[in-house]
Amino acid sequence: MRYMKENYPELKLENQICFRVYRLNRAITNHYRPYLTELDLTYPQYLVMMALWEKDGIPVNSLSETLKLDTGTLSPLLKRLEATGYIHRKRSKEDERTVIIKLTKNGAELQKKAKEVPQKIAHCLDLTTEEYLSLRETLDSLIQKAEQK
Repeated sequence: MRYMKENYPELKLENQICFRVYRLNRAITNHYRPYLTELDLTYPQYLVMMALWEKDGIPVNSLSETLKLDTGTLSPLLKRLEATGYIHRKRSKEDERTVIIKLTKNGAELQKKAKEVPQKIAHCLDLTTEEYLSLRETLDSLIQKAEQK
């Protein structure tokens, strides 16, 4: 028996914003890959490192909130970063239920090697400063709206 195929334009991939965002995410992540391979980092690990370069010595739950990752996703990332010698985890003296994440010397020094990555990615996307700022503003607005609902 053959099923009748309905024509629903709203279900076509070409009409989906989410599919475009998905493709853009994959394309940008692919551009990051060679630069992050040189740093011995995956993209999610790179996000963790950027958060720690911004503010070192933070609790896991704060890092989880900053990156919008649940602790179940974040914990394996932190274990791998600790195994590479970029971070160390230590229980808080004030509250031993709290784990503090700190950069090691190698993790802090990695920032110098990573500082060129954003420029290299911007070059891959071939955006002017104005286009970059406009895109960032649009994405921030969309994220805010999507997270409110």
